[in-house]
Amino acid sequence: MQILVLAAKRLVLSIPTLFIILIGLFLLLQLAPGDTVDAMVAQMGGGDPAMIQQMREFYGLDQSIPVQLGNYLWRLLSFDFGHSAIYSKPVLDVIMERLPATLLLMLSALSFAFAVGMVLGVIAARQVNRWPDTLISTLGLVWYATPSFWLGLMSIVFFSVRLAWLPSGGFGTIGADVSGWAYLADVARYLILPTLTLGLAFLAIYLRIMRASMLEVLTLDFVRTARAKGLGEYGVVMRHVLRNALLPMVTLIGLQAGTMLGGSVVVESVFALPGLGRLAYESVVQRDLNMLLGIVFVSAILVIIINFIVDLAYAKLDPRIASEGA
Repeated sequence: MQILVLAAKRLVLSIPTLFIILIGLFLLLQLAPGDTVDAMVAQMGGGDPAMIQQMREFYGLDQSIPVQLGNYLWRLLSFDFGHSAIYSKPVLDVIMERLPATLLLMLSALSFAFAVGMVLGVIAARQVNRWPDTLISTLGLVWYATPSFWLGLMSIVFFSVRLAWLPSGGFGTIGADVSGWAYLADVARYLILPTLTLGLAFLAIYLRIMRASMLEVLTLDFVRTARAKGLGEYGVVMRHVLRNALLPMVTLIGLQAGTMLGGSVVVESVFALPGLGRLAYESVVQRDLNMLLGIVFVSAILVIIINFIVDLAYAKLDPRIASEGA
């Protein structure tokens, strides 16, 4: 019951946060030069002033900024994200088409980074100041310092061009008439390189956090008590140390959810994935305000949901959090 109370409080607090993000982004975009009509006229090669004025009236861009903001927020209450002038489709339809690719990329990269980072962090902590610890820490520093776009391009050159093991981009084999497990295997094959590219930087952070947390927990009194009672080293690590050491790792998932969404812009552009990141980049270039605001709204909801799940997991791992939050 305490966890449910904590969850309800988190959800209530997230609602004003969501609207503050949207209002702030709307006002920032108004400061940028040009708008959707300017981008459309540039693509058409120009237009007469009368036609441009009619287009501004049609899209409501002739109104004042407060009126535009109020109209957008009012439509948003009924989940009306507006119409994309560039794609000539409802914004929600375009986002729903691109959302699965981003969710799969985030889930696979996060799972890879968390699982492998946790294992490497435990190994480094158990072999502290020895060659495994030095090797793992050095690799983590290299992965963290390497830019994602360069890592993605080099992986394409090596694994796709030189070795021809993996596809260089896309989200599935074009024209492949497959379904079921064959379809999942085909999509998974295209996600290997983007997952490694996006996940390696986060893996480096997770292994360093796990290593530091393990070293700290290993010095606590309850660990010495467990060893004094005759519990084996494997049991001490798995039953006592690991659960407490995971708390910073779980917290980090919520903090890095937004960062991973931002990183997907680069990764999706490099590997030509039809996801929200690439769509956001195209919307900024083409000044599609409705599309960009819709992407931010959906992305903010994703981050809130991830942090909501993280809060529940954290309260489950440490019951003191639930009692304090209630």
